[in-house]
Amino acid sequence: MSTIRPAKITKVLPDSIAAEIGFEAGDAIVAINGTRPRDLIDYQFLCADEVLELEVLDAAGKSHQIEIEKDYDEDLGLEFETALFDGLIQCNNRCPFCFIDQQPPGKRSSLYLKDDDYRLSFLYGSYLTLTNLPEREWQRIEQMRLSPLFVSVHATEPEVRIRLLKNPRAGQILEQIKWFQERRLQIHAQVVVCPGINDGKHLEQTLRDLASFYTGELPAVASVAVVPVGLTRFRPDKDELTPVTPEKAQEVIYRVRSLSQQFRQQFGSGFAWLADEWFLIAGEELPSEAEYEEYPQIDNGVGSIRLFLKQFAESATKLLPPKIYPKRKLTWVVGNAVEKAFQPILKSLNAVDGLEVNMRALSSDYWGQKISVTGLLTGHDLLLNLDEQDLGDGILLPKVMFKHGELVFLDDMSIDEVGRRLNTNILPIAGVEELINSCIADF
Repeated sequence: MSTIRPAKITKVLPDSIAAEIGFEAGDAIVAINGTRPRDLIDYQFLCADEVLELEVLDAAGKSHQIEIEKDYDEDLGLEFETALFDGLIQCNNRCPFCFIDQQPPGKRSSLYLKDDDYRLSFLYGSYLTLTNLPEREWQRIEQMRLSPLFVSVHATEPEVRIRLLKNPRAGQILEQIKWFQERRLQIHAQVVVCPGINDGKHLEQTLRDLASFYTGELPAVASVAVVPVGLTRFRPDKDELTPVTPEKAQEVIYRVRSLSQQFRQQFGSGFAWLADEWFLIAGEELPSEAEYEEYPQIDNGVGSIRLFLKQFAESATKLLPPKIYPKRKLTWVVGNAVEKAFQPILKSLNAVDGLEVNMRALSSDYWGQKISVTGLLTGHDLLLNLDEQDLGDGILLPKVMFKHGELVFLDDMSIDEVGRRLNTNILPIAGVEELINSCIADF
């Protein structure tokens, strides 16, 4: 069992209870009502009470006892260095397609942490395999009703899943989903398709097996995302994997769409969803907005392009002026996978008198990919493609390129270093409004 460290505070929200009391960044919570919180889930649960007795360490290491009376469920207004105060539950699978193992050596250690932690799944929607959970963690999921969780299924046939995860416990997935069903808990599933291993009839079997849990008022499996395997030039030798070709993408699209049609007739929902990348690789049109229903797998890249286009069209009429002054010229960097899809946005931005936006759609030399999604572009790729180019007044960089909200690329290069070497302003953007405002507002 990991040691529980005091929960270090990084931010105190203004006008909050914590600000009123005098909490500061650098303070740390040791215990709440005599219990040491293991993680953010414990913290939120323990802080729901109306009377709190806190043991706190200040930045100098001095201990304080603080009593707080507040309304039930009222938030204290604290943010922490990490969501896990007792360390990460690490992954002991050896999936050949694991992105962590497809990175070059010599980068910062946090890039090599393989998490398989149900708490990050519950809090942030990251995927776990369920192969690394001790019994006490299963009990905690049940007792605290930690649902939904996000589960990497990949295959339901035991021998296929064991082959993929290189873990004999991987074959228990259907029994584990049954466990969720019996307790009225939910999962969202994902299947990373590796051609020649879990595609074809195996993919069909997996989706049918998962759909068998889409029953009752609270289906144990709420949705499935089908995602293409992403390979880099750093991947291990003899890993059995082959890249997804346009032909393979077309085949998977046809197979999953056919099944989704059956599910729609049976359940009133498509249930299984294709990540946008399939359509980009196949060179096919993205599905219509109606096909995505409530966007249940948006964070897994299912419908994110269609939703972005819709949100831009809605916001452009309200936010884009007919003219700006002084004139402005910007370079918008995206992965070449979305170049065609984003042309309507580019056209709309350039219709503003005085605004010129040039799109640079790049592939990733760093990862060795011909087709790249925006989130995998690195500082290396920007320097390689944009050095000594006319970038105008600055470059627009989607924040999906950066690691966990830090302004650091996946190759460990900082945004400051890239801006300095390209001698330009870098404008990190997330979402439609930031894109539009960065184009029309003064720096």
